[in-house]
Amino acid sequence: MFLRTPWLVPLLLAIIAALTFVILQRNSASPTSNSSQTSSTSSGYTASPASNPASSNPASSTTVSNRRQTNEDFLLIRGAFVVIGKSPDGDSVRFVPDNADLLKELKNSYRIRVSRDGSVQLRFEAIDAPELHFGSSEQPLGVEARDVLLKLMGFTRVAFTPNQTATAATPERVRGAILSQAAEGNGRPISYVLLEGGAGSQTDGSRVKLDNALLRKTMNDAMLRNGLAYYTVYSSTPLAQREYFKAVALEARNKKLGVWAVDKTAAFTLETQSDVDVSGQLILPKLFRRATSYLQDVAKGKFSGNLKAWLIASRDTKVPEDDLVDVAGVRQNLSDLITISGKTVRFAGDPLEMVFVEK
Repeated sequence: MFLRTPWLVPLLLAIIAALTFVILQRNSASPTSNSSQTSSTSSGYTASPASNPASSNPASSTTVSNRRQTNEDFLLIRGAFVVIGKSPDGDSVRFVPDNADLLKELKNSYRIRVSRDGSVQLRFEAIDAPELHFGSSEQPLGVEARDVLLKLMGFTRVAFTPNQTATAATPERVRGAILSQAAEGNGRPISYVLLEGGAGSQTDGSRVKLDNALLRKTMNDAMLRNGLAYYTVYSSTPLAQREYFKAVALEARNKKLGVWAVDKTAAFTLETQSDVDVSGQLILPKLFRRATSYLQDVAKGKFSGNLKAWLIASRDTKVPEDDLVDVAGVRQNLSDLITISGKTVRFAGDPLEMVFVEK
């Protein structure tokens, strides 16, 4: 029959091809839509809740930073805080755990270096106080932030040498505890800091679920609430805690407490170190550290250019300084937030909307 109707074979082939095309088009419609959404997210674009279908789905995420949304368990480690012979500042003190073996249970514990007296340097989670000793440089309010922290912790009559090393304190040790999950790149346990009373009856080495009531008892909360530290969070910080501390920092900023009364991060002059040093303008501590390192390289003849160019150039070095940061869901480099006009540096990032990507 096919031989008698030679026109039938091409017709059947044409029909089969048409049906195949329709099926493929229908199957590819959904992946094409998802691919477009993924691409816009990874490139930094975040749709508004009203126009983004994913926003109505609790399992979906429009920002890379929000993937870790669970309030995971934290390890409670009891011990004592010490300052004599140390150089504490507004967001870091040394801590002697009762049981040093518990430090081994933290993620990246291999980075931790325990001193001869059994102490480790802590990094307070979610806060960054004005620098007190970044090399030989310090920021405005650095001393004030440290002194308030030590007072809140119960230390009195603390004496310091000119290089900010404590020589005396009453008492010499203050009992307390830390809540931690991991050590950061410099080997400091990332910690929520509690005094003895705040730690309650939880046993040493127990796993604790953080809630707002417990966060309210931390020194991290106290420093943000008093406006003596900037809200600074990382992608490793659980979302629930980011939101809690952001609200605390916003309240302090609205009241213009502490750093918020004099903050110049949005626009500041940068020509010499004195512009941002202790007698100069107060800016976000992370930005201060980058600006200080930049000025040092310029002074040594290692770099010729502005801060933005220096940050970009650092991407190809052993110590890249151009941090990745999510600002309101848009991932970019720190340098992308900077514009230079003569001696003026303008910074577009709102510290309360920034999430730094953990290195």
